[in-house]
Amino acid sequence: MSKYLIENLFGIEGWSIAWYGVIIAVGMVLGVILAIYRARKQGLKDDLIFDFILLALPIAIVCARGYYVVFEWNSYSGDILTIFKIWKGGLAIYGGVIGGLVTAILFCRHHKFPLFRFLDLVVPSLVLGQAIGRWGNFVNQEAFGNLVTDSSLQFFPYAVYIDVLGEWHQATFFYESMWNLCLLTTMLIVSRKNPKAGTLTCMYFVIYGLGRFLIEGLRTDSLYLMPGVRVSQVLSGCLILLGVLLVGIICRRKDIQA
Repeated sequence: MSKYLIENLFGIEGWSIAWYGVIIAVGMVLGVILAIYRARKQGLKDDLIFDFILLALPIAIVCARGYYVVFEWNSYSGDILTIFKIWKGGLAIYGGVIGGLVTAILFCRHHKFPLFRFLDLVVPSLVLGQAIGRWGNFVNQEAFGNLVTDSSLQFFPYAVYIDVLGEWHQATFFYESMWNLCLLTTMLIVSRKNPKAGTLTCMYFVIYGLGRFLIEGLRTDSLYLMPGVRVSQVLSGCLILLGVLLVGIICRRKDIQA
């Protein structure tokens, strides 16, 4: 499959529309639609979501790229301009999550809106976007796992064929996409029961963190904090601990306002 939906747009060399960008954009749009739908169900105005998205999306993209570049600096130090070529891949989800979370905190303080209620409103959209976005890794043939040498296991969705290597590798991008879809389904079911504010956020921290921790251990292109220590696994562990801590806080309080 070509990495480009359209190559040399308008006949201009190098002006192309990459599938990676299209897939990320689709994930964002569907995430916004889901957030607006859920906001209306709660009697909230669309402006709340639109105002947040206008701030959060660019900040999240910059943070996702910055996070990746910091831990892959050797790949960019020789040509600084390549940092801006995000259509070629290299957006770290955790960087985007951190950027989005900081934006949400500041946004809620400014609008005097309960933080955990707001996070519960938007976190399912984040999970949906992540589930769809992982297919961008499929097109770019990245975020794959260990080598699969057993011919009986060389089939999708267990494995994916990497053209540049001429090898079959575990389709970890697919594993995470499906994990996220299961998490999203669970969140939407739980949300119907009007849980305490912060419940969906805790689910994201714990369940997504657990899945990412396990799947990251299978990948061969992880970002490393130091030899043998994967950055995403460290952050996943922190996310799980934070989620467990928040569960305790939520259970002790009637409601959480922030």
